[in-house]
Formats: sequence, structure tokens, C-alpha cells
Amino acid sequence: MAPFYILLGLLLLPCSSSANDTLAVGQVLAVGDKLVSSNRKFALGFFQSGASTITSKFTNTTSTANWYLGIWFNQIPVFTSVWVANRDAPIADNPKLNLTTHLKISSDGNLVIVRDEVVIWSTHVTNNSRIRPSINTTTTSVVLMNTGSLVLTLSSSDQALWESFDYPTDVVLPSAKFGWNKVTRLNRRVISKKSTVDPGLGYYSIELQTNGNGIMLKRRKPSLVYRTYASETSSILKFLPRVKKVLELVPQTKGVVIPDYVSNKEEEYYVYTSANESSSSFLSLDISGQIKLNIWSQAQGSWQAVLADPIDVCTPPATCGPFTVCNGKAQPSCGCMESFSKKSPRHWEFGDRSHGCVRDSPLYCTSNKNTTSSTDMFQPISQVTLPYNPQRTDLSASRRNCGVVRHYMAIRALLVL
Repeated sequence: MAPFYILLGLLLLPCSSSANDTLAVGQVLAVGDKLVSSNRKFALGFFQSGASTITSKFTNTTSTANWYLGIWFNQIPVFTSVWVANRDAPIADNPKLNLTTHLKISSDGNLVIVRDEVVIWSTHVTNNSRIRPSINTTTTSVVLMNTGSLVLTLSSSDQALWESFDYPTDVVLPSAKFGWNKVTRLNRRVISKKSTVDPGLGYYSIELQTNGNGIMLKRRKPSLVYRTYASETSSILKFLPRVKKVLELVPQTKGVVIPDYVSNKEEEYYVYTSANESSSSFLSLDISGQIKLNIWSQAQGSWQAVLADPIDVCTPPATCGPFTVCNGKAQPSCGCMESFSKKSPRHWEFGDRSHGCVRDSPLYCTSNKNTTSSTDMFQPISQVTLPYNPQRTDLSASRRNCGVVRHYMAIRALLVL
């Protein structure tokens, strides 16, 4: 498969002025600093997304690079983030950013990102009244574990108060739990990124349902489930045995990637481990809505998506955007309908096709024109299926009523994806 998650220089690696795995009270992590896990595999710090010029048929906008606090593979030459704290609260670039923005433990014991003395992100853990009395600024510290999880702990007892594994972004690492806590009701939902340069909340999510109906993969807005995986209590097609069989068929995962399922009074979750600690891998929910298992190939110097589901890239709803056609056998799989072109080619380049395509020429038909002389027509498209929730319209009425034509074209924006 083609290399995945390669940002090709669009993300800038921060330099390091710290190589410790722990942030203690009174210390700050500024732009340019980083924590490094004791096995040297993961790093935490501020990183910058790539600046770009977005050109569309309507606008030409230059965006400045934003900064994020995140965790990435420390020894992989291709920058690959696996967790982002402020994914929907980016920090605008500024020449004095290293003086105004930093990560620290606040006076109430929380881990916070502060810019100009204003908190823009927090763990919010010590707001819990059950543990707040025993916590203050002198009793907590944060550690970047060898697993890639960032953990806020009580210094006196090593009790974990908060950890990044419980709040995943678009990635699930080996040993991270994917599921929910039956006591606290915490559910570790994974949400795709917006694009390769924007780690914000994307269009697809996956979670283990708390009602016992298995794993649900869906489009977020509008909410639409497009794949479910049967629970381990199902009489047929249990998820875990099927996954194990698939992993045994792939040379890169056979005997290396080991999945498991746990259910008790407190928790229900899936987890996978790697038998080869020197290897690097991660499970992700891709921008396109596919789940992908990615393994680093030292020989090729790139990530290899060795497994993907759904197999058909056209299965996730709206994966190509309005006025497009998806062809799973083509490369690239998404293209514009005839007489349409990409609304924002630059967004497409970064994997964000949500803007879709727009007409090359405006509709001739208007409510005060004679439609008998109109050059507008419905273009047939062969060998395609309508996506989810298709709608019908009366074509004869459309020809008589220009308003219906415009309405119908708006419907097509949702239908042909």
C-alpha cells in the first residue's frame, strides 16, 4: 500500500532543550523544549503545522502556521503525531511564542497550556471533588511513559489522575485501551483529523458502544453509521476472532500484533500489543474514514498501511465531498462530476475533500426565464450506486420549475459522493 501519514515537511520538528521524561512543579515546557520517554521512542512538545495558501474558485487565502502540543515518534524520520492536546484550540504563530506560551502544572495541580497567562487547554482533573482535597501544586507531576501515554500522577503515590490514552485523538497505540469505563462512563472515542495539516476534529469517529452492540464507525456531521463490528457477546461473527484471523494472514502482523478483549465489572475494552518492542506501529482512523493499521518499514523509510477497513475506500459516506464520484479502483479514488471542478484544490492536496466540487458554469435556468431554451441538462452517470439516504424528485416537474432544478442540484450535492 502507499505510504501513509507522511507530512512531507508540512510539519516542522521542534528542536530540543530538554530530554527528561518528567515535568515537575515549577518547571515549564516552552516552544523548542520536549519531554522524551525513557526508551527514547516518544517525545512530547510543541509542533507547528504547515502554512499554506488555499486557492479556490472563490477565494485565495494564505493561512499562517499554527502550533499544537502533541506526542510523536521520536526516532522516526517522518514526523508522525500520535496525540494532540489542543487539537481544536490551535495557537497562532508569533515571534515571541517561546516567551509567552508554555506547558506547566498549575496551582491546582492540573496540567495546562498557558499563553499570555491565559489557560487555553487543561486536563481538568482536579475539579473532581472526590480527589481535590488531596491535590495541590506540590503533589502532582507529569511523565511521558514508554508506551507513548502522558500521565499526570500524584507524586506521593504514583496514582494516575489523568492520562492521554484516555483521551485519544485519531490514533490508538499498542497497550492503549479502546473502550469504556463502566464506573466513570468514560468512553475513549477516536475522531479523525480534518487534514494532514489540521489535527482538528474531523468528520469520522469510532467508539465501543456502551449498550453492548459492539463497535460503531460513523460519520459525525450529519451522524450516520456506516460500519458496525459485532460484540464479543454476539452468537456469530465475534469481532476479536475475525481480527486474529486477518492478522495471521499478513506477514508484517503475524505473531507480532496481538489483539485482546477485556470485560469486567469496571471496564470493557479492546487492546493490542506488539511482540517486537523495537518495531513501531499505530492504529488510526484516517481522514477518509478508513481504519488503518500502520507499521514502520525501515527498508522503505515510510509507514505502510498493512490493513485497512472498510476495504472499499468509497464506503465511508461523503468521503469525496459534494458533486463528486468515488471510484475505489482508481487512483486517486475521488473525482469531480462532468462539468464540475475542485472547489479548493489545496484542501484536496491535504486530504480534506469536504468542499467537494463546484459547477464550471452557472445554471442557465432562473425563475423568470423560459426553460424551453435552457441548455441545462441532467447528466447521466453509469455504473454508480447512490449513497446513504437517497432522495427522489420528479424530473418533469424539474423542467417546468427552475426552483425545483436548483433544489434537485442541491440534493445531488449530497447524493453523488
